[in-house]
Amino acid sequence: MAGTPLTELNRPLGQDRPAPAGKPWGRWLASGAAGCVGTVILGLVLVAALRRDPDGGEPIAYAAIEKRAAPASSVPSSADTAPSAARGPASAAQLENSAGVTVVRAGEDAPGAIIITVPDEAGAIKLAPAPDNRLMERSRYGLLPKLGPDGATPAKIYARPLGPEPSVKPAGRIALLVGGLGISQTGTADAIARLPGPVSLAFAPYGTELERTVQRARSEGHEVFLQLPMEPFDYPDNDPGPHTLLTGPKAPDNIDKLHWSLGRFTGYVGIVNFLGGRLTSDESALSPILRELAGRGLMVIDDGSSPRSLLASSATRAQIPALKIDRVIDAVTRSEAIDKELATLETLARDQGVVVAAASALPVSIERINRWAQSLEAKKIALVPVSAARGFRSPKTTGTVTTGSVSAGSLR
Repeated sequence: MAGTPLTELNRPLGQDRPAPAGKPWGRWLASGAAGCVGTVILGLVLVAALRRDPDGGEPIAYAAIEKRAAPASSVPSSADTAPSAARGPASAAQLENSAGVTVVRAGEDAPGAIIITVPDEAGAIKLAPAPDNRLMERSRYGLLPKLGPDGATPAKIYARPLGPEPSVKPAGRIALLVGGLGISQTGTADAIARLPGPVSLAFAPYGTELERTVQRARSEGHEVFLQLPMEPFDYPDNDPGPHTLLTGPKAPDNIDKLHWSLGRFTGYVGIVNFLGGRLTSDESALSPILRELAGRGLMVIDDGSSPRSLLASSATRAQIPALKIDRVIDAVTRSEAIDKELATLETLARDQGVVVAAASALPVSIERINRWAQSLEAKKIALVPVSAARGFRSPKTTGTVTTGSVSAGSLR
């Protein structure tokens, strides 16, 4: 083997590499430097692993906090004369009150959530909270409205306030009631958000989460009405829905059906008929219903869809605050037709002082009303809630005016 020449197969690996250039001490120095760097890195890793850093590596900034003296003009109360150390820090409630922010904590009205309500801008008109304990009666169908022991009525307490009198007297006033809400969640939300606060809203009793939706509408400044399903002439081919108030042999059941509808949500000013051509023309079937509504302090609105209706006139004789719709603006559901009706309302408002109109919560109606309402201030026309329209009626027109055509499409 000693004399056998070495080949690539039997030559020892690494034995034929050229010797590294440079002096041996340079190589030792480089190795030492690499070792030092490795030791430093290892030390930093150990420190990071063993030390508990409360800041988590986040950037830190320090700011000085200075105590400020109370203004000289402030007069401390007896509760404020104690040293600040004795009083302790301000409580959460004190901070909320001073900031004007309401916090509803878990376990109160909103279990499992914290709701922060930012206060409205100054001067915004707010409706009275609902339900008012004075004005509610518990029943098998929920909370029903009633007269308060002090004479307060839902028709007055839940109505939208008019607010301060404008500096310039309006040339006319328009009260607008938009109905058919509560069934389509999208359409209802759009109407609540886009329609001006003075526009009154009427809710059918058949939607889901009606209480929450109605209270959201009221928080946006809209007073609300309840639409009562009533028997039309072509019933049952044209059926308003469950719990419809009927004439004839089934009329004795109407009070129980009425209670079902009245208990669907709270905070409404009054009722408006939903269809009802036959019922509103039948005095014997209508009278017990009106007596019940009178005893509960509610307002009555006749949607004007039936020329034979006795609803508004009978309610007035029963000393119930009542109105009849003058005009429906979206009997023809085209933009140009609605715009023409809205222009007619302006003329009627100037001629009569006030006009009461109705519309359905159709997307085209909401869009045209929203655009039109923005032009009213320049025309010196004021929008007022329906509950206030009676105060602007002349004796000749109160509860009886029917101007223009009203179709079955109105508030149904």
